[in-house]
Amino acid sequence: MCRNIRVLHNFDPPTTDDEVREAAVQFVRKVSGSTRPSQANTEAFDRAVDEIALATRRLLDDLVTKAPPKSRELEAIKGRERHEKRMEREVRIRTADG
Repeated sequence: MCRNIRVLHNFDPPTTDDEVREAAVQFVRKVSGSTRPSQANTEAFDRAVDEIALATRRLLDDLVTKAPPKSRELEAIKGRERHEKRMEREVRIRTADG
């Protein structure tokens, strides 16, 4: 999965529409292979972002869980720890090849 797209389900406070839109933009960028669409493709790009954001919001609103809501702060800490481990692995791999 693209590392820039984050889990949005089951947070307290709930996921905002801005967070949903940011995830939709990241998805469309990944799928299209473009961070900034050309002028000719801007309308299609923006329409795709709107449609994906709407579908994502609908999905998040419809999902149910018995799990307690997650903390954004705790999830951010876990993400940083995963990143640090990934970087440590990269350094070990690169220094072993040298």
